[in-house]
Amino acid sequence: MTNTFKNTNEYFLLFPEETQEKLEELRKNILAQSPDLEEYIGYQMPAFKYKGKPLVYFAAYKNHIGFYPGAEGIKTFEKDFKEGNYKFSKGAVQFPITKDLPLDLIRRIVAFRIIEIDQKKS
Repeated sequence: MTNTFKNTNEYFLLFPEETQEKLEELRKNILAQSPDLEEYIGYQMPAFKYKGKPLVYFAAYKNHIGFYPGAEGIKTFEKDFKEGNYKFSKGAVQFPITKDLPLDLIRRIVAFRIIEIDQKKS
């Protein structure tokens, strides 16, 4: 994408209503994890920082929502991705637009990333 987005809401408006709903559901799920999260646009996609450090990114595509929790976030939950039949690489996982988001799995990944950042700060 060549657009420059000022905020997450502006990004969401680029997509069909059904996709917007999934993006908002994902956003709320992440925000519920900690009052210390800061929302921003990073690499032209919605993202969150925790205590000033990048936590996770996500982006919408035609057939999936890409979720980017970093290499350790992917490696730690690789078994879950295989069990859920999600496509993934060393830095991203794809959640199909046609299926419900795996909110419990996303919560666990975000919680893992928060702990990971806290441990690196101490």
